[in-house]
Amino acid sequence: MSNKRMMARAPAMLRGLAAILFLSGGGAWAGVGLTHVHGLAWSADGARLYIPSHHGLAVYQGGRWSKAPGPEHDYMGFSATRERFYSSGHPAQGSGLVNPFGLIRSDDGGKTWKKLGLEGESDFHLLATSFATNAVYVFNHGANSRMKSAGIHYTVNDGLMWKKAAGRGLAGEPVSLAVHPEDPKVVAVGTRDGLFLSVDSGESFRRAAPGQTLAVSFDLDGTQLWYAGHDGSPTLRRMDWKGARASAVDLPPLADDAVAYIAQNPARRDEYAIATFKRSAFVSRDGGKSWEPIARQGQGVDRREGLQASSP
Repeated sequence: MSNKRMMARAPAMLRGLAAILFLSGGGAWAGVGLTHVHGLAWSADGARLYIPSHHGLAVYQGGRWSKAPGPEHDYMGFSATRERFYSSGHPAQGSGLVNPFGLIRSDDGGKTWKKLGLEGESDFHLLATSFATNAVYVFNHGANSRMKSAGIHYTVNDGLMWKKAAGRGLAGEPVSLAVHPEDPKVVAVGTRDGLFLSVDSGESFRRAAPGQTLAVSFDLDGTQLWYAGHDGSPTLRRMDWKGARASAVDLPPLADDAVAYIAQNPARRDEYAIATFKRSAFVSRDGGKSWEPIARQGQGVDRREGLQASSP
């Protein structure tokens, strides 16, 4: 995401620090750095947590961070399904690849990537997938060879054909996006004006909650929807997306920070991860009742030793 768009997405007090997360350090952390976090996803087996950044994919596994094998591209809009990763972004320096990527797909955990079209044309900062169906939704800021205008578009055949969502009832420019894990017609969009839900592939929306919505994510069971915002202090809520009242989820101390991304572990459904705008990341193993830091204010936390890794 460009600096201007990321800063517009973050609350005013976070501007200038939006989604800048450094995990660099010595020992196990040497060479691992995350700048401008552009997504958050678990592997299908639940063993690894991936955070895409400006210089490739970083992996958190067994209490430690490492670099994922594969090219160190600047991945944008990174999202995972049960079978693969989807992303957009920019090629690594010296790779010789066309910039930007358009839509790309990996079937081997990010080691290799397949082009799915729109390379050299579009860089999708907002991209979301349906975990079990591989439907892909994007928000594009301008026309390209397959999209005649800006707006929300989706594909169910890996970019061969795209359809624009009419977006009736949607207020404000999208800043967060999520797709139901089993029903690709159900999509959630967060804007500065609220949380909006559609059950007809984005043709029409209803407002599900007021206030700016900075992050949104469906539970993999398809019933609960998590969404985060900032109303003077950071918030995280969970609701039955079909209409039940939302309930607040306790957050770790975040000071002048907010949740930027939310992800649920497919193998251990009580395990969640969040990444914030201001250099912190946490994991919960009890459905959000308590949170353990895996990175805090620019320093990685070695869970095995209970120590923070020092930044250079």
